Amino acid sequence: MKSLKVPYLEMLDVLSPSSIDPVLEKYAQREYVDVLNWKSEYGYKPIVAFDIARSKTHLYIRYFVKGNSLKAEYGINNSPVHQDSCVEFFMQKAGDSNYMNFEFNCIGTCDAARRESRENKSSLSQEEYASIKTYSSLGTKPFPEKEGVFAWELTVVIPFTLMGLDPNNLPQKIMGNFYKCADNTQFPHFVSWNPIDLPEPDFHCPKFFGEIYL
Repeated sequence: MKSLKVPYLEMLDVLSPSSIDPVLEKYAQREYVDVLNWKSEYGYKPIVAFDIARSKTHLYIRYFVKGNSLKAEYGINNSPVHQDSCVEFFMQKAGDSNYMNFEFNCIGTCDAARRESRENKSSLSQEEYASIKTYSSLGTKPFPEKEGVFAWELTVVIPFTLMGLDPNNLPQKIMGNFYKCADNTQFPHFVSWNPIDLPEPDFHCPKFFGEIYL
């Protein structure tokens, strides 16, 4: 099981969007989404890294992706963005049987929910979606799949309260995993940060989450 430590950067919440990335570049923890769990059927692996840090009240994740083709057909939250060029963060409070998924296509459109399983979920309200901030190097306008090699970045900012965590009394750790996928593209792939020991692609598997120390 992998583990990471999320650095505390007090200044993050007061920075302008253009100032966040240089701070994360210098002080955040960098990790890689590079585990091919289903090589025989889905052998394509884009280059994916992420920087992670936190303020008192928010978790910051900055994804870097370089790979074949690019797609962002969904521009409205609560859409199946996993079919586009997509990065994901799943989390679970230690000892809890439920978990949350936060999925983002490359223009920052989000699909998120509180879940008992893949099938049983409670989607976020519009107000909850509005509390998640995203900053994409590609802008926010949807587009059909493009051929070629593309590099892009996406920074996401998620309130701890949305994850069911008290900013004044954060736990020592949560459990979670980070993913890259693009289900309905020319190069479908399912890559993870922490390994998943299952016969078929499935990201909804908290038993394979890693440790995220806050």
